[in-house]
This record gives sequence, C-alpha cells and structure tokens, in this order.
Amino acid sequence: MQTDLILQQPVTADGAELLLLFHGVGSSPEDLAPLGQALAAARPRAWVIGVRAPNHSDFGSGWQWFSVQGITELNRPERVAQALPAFFDRVEAWQRHTGVRPERTTLIGFSQGAIMSLESTQRAAPRVASRVVAIAGRFAQAPRRVPVDVAVHLLHGEQDRVMPIDTSVQAHRELNALGAASTLDRFPGLGHGVDSRVVEAILRDLAPDTSKRSP
Repeated sequence: MQTDLILQQPVTADGAELLLLFHGVGSSPEDLAPLGQALAAARPRAWVIGVRAPNHSDFGSGWQWFSVQGITELNRPERVAQALPAFFDRVEAWQRHTGVRPERTTLIGFSQGAIMSLESTQRAAPRVASRVVAIAGRFAQAPRRVPVDVAVHLLHGEQDRVMPIDTSVQAHRELNALGAASTLDRFPGLGHGVDSRVVEAILRDLAPDTSKRSP
C-alpha cells in the first residue's frame, strides 16, 4: 500500500466512500492522477486512491498486473486469474485501512486496470465493490455470471486503436444477456485515453440513481 498514491483523504469518515483507480500496463498511479483529482474535487467525502500494479512492466517502465508479451485470447484468462488474488488483496487492504465497506467502494480501471476490475465481478462471493467503471477495457473472457449487486459502467473512445471499442460493446451485450446492470458510453474522436467527457460520464455514473438509468 505504501506504493499507492493517495489523491484525497476525506476530512470526516461520516458518509465516506472509496474510489480506487487502476492504471494500464506500462503505466503508474501518477498517470491517472488528473482523473483522480477531478473526481476528488467533485466527491469531497471520497477516499481517492491510485493503486499501483505489483509487477514491473515488460515494456521497461511502469507496472503491470499481468504480462502482455505473447498474449492471446486463449492465454489471457489464465494470466488474469493468476493476478486476481493480489488484486483482491489490495482492494480489501484499502477497505480495512479506510473503514469503507464494499457497498461504498467503486473500482475505476483503465485498459489493463479495467480488465482486472471487470473480472473481479466474476467472483461468486463476496463482492468487493458495488460499482465498476471500466475505461477502454474488456473482460478477459466472456462474463460467466451476473455481477450480483454490482453496477458495471463501460466507457470507451470510438477511435481507440489499442483496445478497440468492440470489446466494450461486446461486454455490454453479454452483460445485458445475463440480466446484469450495465451501461455503455461511447466517445467519438477519443482514442486510448481519458478526456473531460469521460470524467463527466464517470461522475454521472457515481450518482446514486445511475444503476437505474437506461442502458
């Protein structure tokens, strides 16, 4: 936890929530700091934490949850499965530290961080968060079960050349087929990144009634 980046600690524990940000492969918590700071300004009662992936990146700089060297549709699920215990440990460590329970926890992942956040919803029990915001992400494999009491929000740039938007479109379709609470926001002209429209969409997704809005 000492390697993570605390972007905001609320003044009071009353009504506190926990927003955990998970960066992409070859990146670091600092790269998502502008997003975290924008969320902190709008959510003064939130702990906002940038979580650093545990392993050095294969790219020579930054960090990763799992290697993408030689990644395929066949071997991705196993790599993610091997990384998930450490992911759950980090989330639960911050929940213990802050005293914030899963029902007040939101996971916000970008790219590889989005993959990890989405796959966390596939654990049968217990849930680790009530909301997952996946930016430019995908499931490691098609979702197998309904994320129980977890709202999933997918956000994706239509010009993403790293993680094509079809991955989020497919995830949204598969979640809906399972009967899960899922929304999808598309951003024309946006590549593999985050802009002000994404921030606005996340803040909307964090509103109390967003799990009820139309997909």
